[in-house]
Amino acid sequence: MFRFLAIRFGRAALTIVLVVTFAFIVLRLSGDPAVAIMSPEAPPEALAAFRRAWGLDQPIWVQYFRYFGAIAQGELGQSMRDGRPAIVLVLERIPATLMLTIPAFILKVGLGVPAGIQAALHRNSFTDRAVMTLAVAGFTVPSFVLGLILVLVFAVQLGWLPSGGQDSWRSAILPVITMGLGGAGVLARFTRSAMLEVLGQPFIRTASAKGVPWPQVVRGHALPNAAIPTVTIIGFMVGSLIAGAVVVESVFSWPGVGRLLVVAVGNRDLAVVQCILLLVACTMVAANLTVDLLYGVLDPRMRARKS
Repeated sequence: MFRFLAIRFGRAALTIVLVVTFAFIVLRLSGDPAVAIMSPEAPPEALAAFRRAWGLDQPIWVQYFRYFGAIAQGELGQSMRDGRPAIVLVLERIPATLMLTIPAFILKVGLGVPAGIQAALHRNSFTDRAVMTLAVAGFTVPSFVLGLILVLVFAVQLGWLPSGGQDSWRSAILPVITMGLGGAGVLARFTRSAMLEVLGQPFIRTASAKGVPWPQVVRGHALPNAAIPTVTIIGFMVGSLIAGAVVVESVFSWPGVGRLLVVAVGNRDLAVVQCILLLVACTMVAANLTVDLLYGVLDPRMRARKS
């Protein structure tokens, strides 16, 4: 068990380091923050002074080791735009993002899992075809297209809901639906596939042949075994909650972390972008690590095999 945990935590730490390293290099090769913030018409002396002030005149490997040294001390840098700590700017936006991502996640699971189960239990029926048609439509339509369609129908044509901003709880309805429907479609397909695979196993037929009522077979045998692959996709969705909010927050002008990331990338605000990417990486790694640990709880054989 100790080896199992050590391997998982080691891989998680290595993944975070690689993600942060990749983001660090790409950001510094994608453009000059001094020009983006001060404008190309700024005097060369002012641009050079800006680079010296923020350490951008140093070789990239020097900047890299300084950045990781600062992280080790709990310092994630300051915004080049207003001089405030990057972590403060990000933490200010997290509540707004959670107002969308938590209800959207509940919608994904609450709609996708039951729909996938019903589709599997009624294979090749009208219910199955209807659920799969809606599921395919849900995850193939890009989120920004779905968001614009919802705005056109419910905000412009019907006037029922706001088209953007964060004026009241009603402003969150369309973004939550936009984020939730696509994930629900993906989860419905995965759940259906997992259930069909389990329902075709010999132990399901054996339980039915022994006279066990079908609802009990489904609850006691099919659902627990189908939970393992379903937990995988749910864990991935948890990890990508913040990353998945980037497009939706931009479409609906929602003042969350995703919109902050778009603005910071446009401004080449390196510290803010790196802080958000570090947050996203830690969230995804933590979610995947939790899924790995749940595998060991749901099926001890997998723990023994992976260790």
